Amino acid sequence: MDKICIFAGTSEGRTLVRHITGRGVDVTVCVATEYGAELLHTFPVAVKTGRMDAEAMTTWLQAEHFSVVIDATHPYADQASANIEAACKLTDTECLRCSRAGTPDTDDSLHLADVPACIAYLERTEGPILLTTGTKDLPAFCASPLLLPRLYARILPVPSSLQVAADCGIAPDHIIAMQGPFSAEMNLAMLHSTCARYLVTKDTGSAGGYTEKATAARSAGAVLITIDRPQALMGIPLKELIGLLEARFSLAPMKKSVTLAGIGMGNRESRTHGLDRAIAEADCLIGAKRMLEAVDCSGKETFAAFDATTIAQYIENSPYHAFTVLLSGDTGFYSGARQLVSALAGMQVSVLPGISSLQYFFSKIAKPWESVKIISLHGNDTEYLQSVATNPAVFFLLGGNSSACSVLARLDSAGFGALPAMVGERLGYDEETLTHGQVSILARGVYDSLSVLYVENPGWKPDIVTSGLPDHWFERNETPMTKSEVRAISLSKLMLTTDAVVYDVGSGTGSVSVEIARLARAGTVYAIERKPEASELTRQNVRKFHLQNVQVIEGTAPDAFDSLPAPTHAFLGGTAGNLEEIVHALLNKNPDVRIVANAVTMETTAALHALSKTFQHSDIAEIMVSRPRPVGSYSLMTAQNPVYIFAFWNGPDSFPSNG
Repeated sequence: MDKICIFAGTSEGRTLVRHITGRGVDVTVCVATEYGAELLHTFPVAVKTGRMDAEAMTTWLQAEHFSVVIDATHPYADQASANIEAACKLTDTECLRCSRAGTPDTDDSLHLADVPACIAYLERTEGPILLTTGTKDLPAFCASPLLLPRLYARILPVPSSLQVAADCGIAPDHIIAMQGPFSAEMNLAMLHSTCARYLVTKDTGSAGGYTEKATAARSAGAVLITIDRPQALMGIPLKELIGLLEARFSLAPMKKSVTLAGIGMGNRESRTHGLDRAIAEADCLIGAKRMLEAVDCSGKETFAAFDATTIAQYIENSPYHAFTVLLSGDTGFYSGARQLVSALAGMQVSVLPGISSLQYFFSKIAKPWESVKIISLHGNDTEYLQSVATNPAVFFLLGGNSSACSVLARLDSAGFGALPAMVGERLGYDEETLTHGQVSILARGVYDSLSVLYVENPGWKPDIVTSGLPDHWFERNETPMTKSEVRAISLSKLMLTTDAVVYDVGSGTGSVSVEIARLARAGTVYAIERKPEASELTRQNVRKFHLQNVQVIEGTAPDAFDSLPAPTHAFLGGTAGNLEEIVHALLNKNPDVRIVANAVTMETTAALHALSKTFQHSDIAEIMVSRPRPVGSYSLMTAQNPVYIFAFWNGPDSFPSNG
């Protein structure tokens, strides 16, 4: 069997070990410290610990007869690399160096050639310094009496590193002993806590956390000082080196194993046996801090994160083979598992279900939930008043700015204060609490951020899904209103989508805005009205129909468009003589906007007809509605004024099929 020796002093070295171990070659890894050896304990490799000079390396290589030696030491370990290169030449052993990508040319830090240049620069400055270059160069920095009192040293939490810091005279409260990787937020917190005006780093590249340091320095207003790499050190990029080894030694295929596991409510009783097995078999456990605290992580590497991209990047760069990502509740119920499955494409991914807060809550109150409307407000600004009005029961998964208090207060102000409700706090934890009462009473309480809400509506009525609601359902005054039949046909011509962004220009009573908002539940309607009394009438009808996705804009079109997002659709009910300007403004916002306009006068009809010819597609219909009026004991159908309905749009004019 071929033998490979890896001098692994970096994350790239450990990643290289992970990629070639167990794939048909005998691997020996050389590390300088016991801490480095601990990071390799999960790999089936031989580990040689301790620093060697060129003579010791030569003797050892002569005895081992390696097929190839790989130098994956730190980019700044120039002496170690020189010793490796010399020993390989003397033993006629092939030597390959693994290189790490540096910072881009657009980097905005202050680059200095070496440690002496950095020290000389800092001696001419004032203010605290956060030093993140490790212990190797710490004695040089501390030898300067001008720098020593200003230094905050971030080092590894191992006895040897702590001893170096102590020997250098670093005060205990100026030592930050922590193991990375460090996020930008953690770096920023350290800069704030030390009041550092300078952050000193080496060009460690993205794998060494350089990007996170640079981001934190910019946020804190600190100067980022980068000590450049020794120019003589060249090598092969990690991915290219792995490919070279795979081809030369015909390595067997390897995929990482990742289990996405739902941990239930956080208590032991809501966990599955599958979860216990996934935890036991994992080399590394990943999850939000609360998830990691809920399970036994002893003997496991851990990484606190919840963002799918961050987790995927960590797994890709990690030296471990088997990962379990801990997710709250059930992996199929508003879980991060969906994003993770996509982010982890190419890896061996399995998904384990858990007990969701929905299942747990309804088991506690001994009620079924198959007919309950489920709404997630975790990071979503979802419309829910209409759902409460048209469903016998609604379950809210809360989160972010949508707390139990805020939702209860909104329900109370919308007229649902008398409905029975229940708040479930910290479900599955020792502090679990279920509080029930009327919405108006519960709205006065204070609840934990980990809460769910359940609301029942005994007087619910089914939602009406058609357009053209009866005119008398709307609040009325002297303000003109688009009549029921005209609304129904106009909305059909508008061809709304569920997430449409719609301008209702000249909203009047708000009848069209209400109808659009009911159809485009995931969208937004901007009801634009120049008359204050009509604007208030629109608001009244929006409140009456319990709609949250309508914004009333008082102003004259098209000036009122300026601060609004681009529309996907627009309805022109009243244009106050600005028809042409309004249409041009809509096209400037979105050239593919679909416009529907109503006309009852010959002048407006003529203007719309002329405008329709400037679009790629148009549709014009004249409708006349007749209504009965009594004539003696009979009813006579009497025609109303004719209405012309124009629709015009650019772009495709075909059925939006997926195939």
